[in-house]
Amino acid sequence: MVKIKEEYKNLIKRAEEARDRAYAPYSKFRVGAAVLCADGKIFSGGNIENSSFSLTTCAERVAIFKAISEGSGEVEALAIVGDTDQPCSPCGACRQVIAEFGEDITVIMSNLKGAVKIKNIKELLPEAFNQTDLL
Repeated sequence: MVKIKEEYKNLIKRAEEARDRAYAPYSKFRVGAAVLCADGKIFSGGNIENSSFSLTTCAERVAIFKAISEGSGEVEALAIVGDTDQPCSPCGACRQVIAEFGEDITVIMSNLKGAVKIKNIKELLPEAFNQTDLL
C-alpha cells in the first residue's frame, strides 16, 4: 500500500468532488482532477464533454487551465480520480499539458476504490515536447 501525504489525500478528495460535477452525458465516464499550486491554492475540474467529441476537455486540463487563468502558475501536484479498476491515468494530451508547467510535477492517480499510484510527470512522459524544442 502506498503511503500518501495528507496534502495528497486532500487533493484526491477535491478531485472526487470535481468528478461529481463532471459533464459526461455521452460516455458516462466522469473524471475529476485537482491541482495544487506552489502558492497553496487548489483548483479542481471535471471532464466536460461535447456532442462534437473533439471539443471535449479532460478534467486534468480543466483544473490546470483554471489555475493558470487565475494566476497560480506554478503547479506542484495534480490528482486524478476516475471510476476505473486501476488508478486513473492521464491521457497523452493531458500528460503534455502537465509537462508544460513543470518537469517535477507529482501526478497522483486514484480510483473510487481508493487505489493510488504516484508518479512524476517525467516518468509518465519522459521526452515531452517543450519550449527548447521550439528554439
